[in-house]
Amino acid sequence: QVQLVESGGGLVQAGGSLRLSCAASGNILSIYSMHWYRQAPGKQRELVALIASGGSTNYADSVKGRFAISRDNTKNTVALQMNSLKPEDTAVYYCYVVVSLVRDPKPVPYWGQGTQVTVSS
Repeated sequence: QVQLVESGGGLVQAGGSLRLSCAASGNILSIYSMHWYRQAPGKQRELVALIASGGSTNYADSVKGRFAISRDNTKNTVALQMNSLKPEDTAVYYCYVVVSLVRDPKPVPYWGQGTQVTVSS
């Protein structure tokens, strides 16, 4: 199986920055895409950013120019640098990765446990 450990959430004032990290461990053969989602109270979970295995990225319109996703394939980690944070960025942020395991090469998605980001006005 795969374990995802997230870190970096917290409370920040509007205009501030936070950096989220997610480390994947387990019997991983390959990691395909790596994503960050978020879910605010009373709202559906939404895709914030993704980075493909080749490094191409995609962002939600609401975070373009403010957030940057990156990955380190040697450490099986993905990070989300969040700048110019706004109160509407307040949510639980989830790491989501698609991996294949050593004993089963079929790509399978895994979710992290989530980390709270709160932006005060």
